[in-house]
Amino acid sequence: MIERIHLNIMREIERQGSLTSAANALHLSQSAISHTIKKLEHQLGAPLWTRANRKLELTQAGQYLLKESKRLLPQLEQVDEVLAQHAAGELGTLCIGMECHPCYQWLLVVVTEFIKKWPGVDIDVKQRFQFGGMAALFNHEIDLLVTPDPIQRKGITFTPVFDYEQVLVVGVDHSFCHRDFVQPEDLINETLYTYPIEPERLDIYTLFLLPANCMPKNRKTVEASEIMLQFVAAGKGITTLPRWLVEQYSTNLPIIPVRLGPKGINKQIHLGTRTGDESESLAYAMLELAKNSPMKLK
Repeated sequence: MIERIHLNIMREIERQGSLTSAANALHLSQSAISHTIKKLEHQLGAPLWTRANRKLELTQAGQYLLKESKRLLPQLEQVDEVLAQHAAGELGTLCIGMECHPCYQWLLVVVTEFIKKWPGVDIDVKQRFQFGGMAALFNHEIDLLVTPDPIQRKGITFTPVFDYEQVLVVGVDHSFCHRDFVQPEDLINETLYTYPIEPERLDIYTLFLLPANCMPKNRKTVEASEIMLQFVAAGKGITTLPRWLVEQYSTNLPIIPVRLGPKGINKQIHLGTRTGDESESLAYAMLELAKNSPMKLK
């Protein structure tokens, strides 16, 4: 029954001091305001104001509506502002799912650029999907999925945004450090450090070791790239990472990247989005930034 125009009329009459001035402020005619209030009074069954000596005097019902207009209108105006910012992509939360441990460092570069352009947007990064990111994307738990291993499904679109080479990482004193590349059988006496993911989901196994029916002597899992590389630098074992990431860490650690096989293992980071969600400006703004990432391809 009560509409926003009723609240605006009551507030402007008090602000402006007269019906004529209130009409000008609201860009309405005086007769339109009078008609609107009379219709509301008829619905309510109670007058909102009376005229005395050509002045408006609010009734108790009018005083109550004025008080509520002062309380409600600022809240509604805040809602308008926030929704306008959402529509412009200036506010909100962009939820990103990660299926790639080392991709996090790449994402930091893109997120930094995104925040500069969209400072009002919160970024929520979820890293523990354990390759369950597709379901999270379908169920709207995340807006964007970062993965090097896209699974093509109806309703999901994957866009490649970054090329990289997966390499073996060894310490500078390791016997492999002067080689151009290694073969699968070279790793059978090695301790291999990996992230805590099943071997069937790791490139070093699926694309290198398993096709050659080779396995390392030991496999140890570590959650953090920094700790893993500390072990490698200390000569405790070997690992695999993207070449660009190894080159970043090699400025402070005595580690060397070595190619896996004569042709190497070439990969891409993909961003997954829900097909048809082009109106979700935040996800697609991030996608466009990722495709033009300032990080040089390695």
